[in-house]
Amino acid sequence: MPRILAIDYGQKRTGIAITDEMQIIASGLTTIPSETAIAFLKDYFSKEKVEKVLIGEPKQMNGEPSQSTEIIEKFVTKFKNVFPEMEIDRVDERFTSKMAFQTMIDSGLKKQQRKNKALIDEISATIMLQDFLNRK
Repeated sequence: MPRILAIDYGQKRTGIAITDEMQIIASGLTTIPSETAIAFLKDYFSKEKVEKVLIGEPKQMNGEPSQSTEIIEKFVTKFKNVFPEMEIDRVDERFTSKMAFQTMIDSGLKKQQRKNKALIDEISATIMLQDFLNRK
């Protein structure tokens, strides 16, 4: 069965998570510089079968688009041009960073380790993906 991949795209970094082949468990894959996201995905898709990509949709508490919406929409447009056959689902990413930080605390990471923003982005993508799987 093909995998599902989740992208937490940001201005500087992009967190990526992937399901297992049975689409039951989401795991963090990596965090990459955002400018390398398309090249990374080309390489990844050439090696692994992925049927769907989830891309976070940032919203404010009132449901309005956030400040980073424009940056992410540009990425989505580029993604669609490069991977026209790939199915995309947009998912609400509100609270994922806070949940990721809490997950780091709950797992016993020390304060210095919790400052690792790349890890927060990867965990955020994983939370988005696992939430999608739980609702499926």
